[in-house]
Amino acid sequence: MEQKEYGGKTLEIDEDGFIQDPNLWDPAVAADLAKTEGVDDLTDDHWKVVNFLREYYLEFNMAPMIRKLCKSTGFKLKEIYELFPSGPAKGACKVAGLPKPTGCV
Repeated sequence: MEQKEYGGKTLEIDEDGFIQDPNLWDPAVAADLAKTEGVDDLTDDHWKVVNFLREYYLEFNMAPMIRKLCKSTGFKLKEIYELFPSGPAKGACKVAGLPKPTGCV
């Protein structure tokens, strides 16, 4: 596994840039990961998605289905793609410090 520095921490990442230990995630790590996804500044809307993903993951040990993400955050899928151009699975989950979701290409 490759190691990169995000948020002042050296973290192991997989070949797609997902951090391998979600427990090492913090807002500074999220800000640096967001830049790898073309998001320079995390707005309140970004944080709403990121925080939901983290809370869901910590409770169920998996990322939510996209339909659940949209329903729970109130964002349409198009809006999530506007926030995270590479999408909810690749972009948003990566910024939230989750492992790469199963089925994510």
